[in-house]
Parts: sequence; C-alpha cells; structure tokens
Amino acid sequence: MGLGDKISNAAEGMGGKAKEAAGNATDNDRLKAEGQKDQVKADAKKVGEDIKDEFKKD
Repeated sequence: MGLGDKISNAAEGMGGKAKEAAGNATDNDRLKAEGQKDQVKADAKKVGEDIKDEFKKD
C-alpha cells in the first residue's frame, strides 16, 4: 500500500468520525449514519490494501 493510500484512508476514517460526532451532537441520525458508513469504507479499503501488501511480501 502506498503512503498516499494510507493517508487517504486515514483521512476518510477521521472524516467519518467527525461526521458521526457532529451527528451525535446535533441529534442528526442521517449525518451519524453517514459518518459510520465512511468509517466502514475506510476500514474495508485498509484491509484490502493490507491483503495486497501481504501477497507482495512473498
């Protein structure tokens, strides 16, 4: 996984956390759910890239 991908995925995850927190603070269920979705997407990308990295090691 390239450094740029790692940074992008981390930023997406942090943005999701911020959206979720804003949704909680404003009692906005849609924003909270969108933030959770962004975090799941970022985590899935990270797992996929980690798997690619493992195959490249061999």
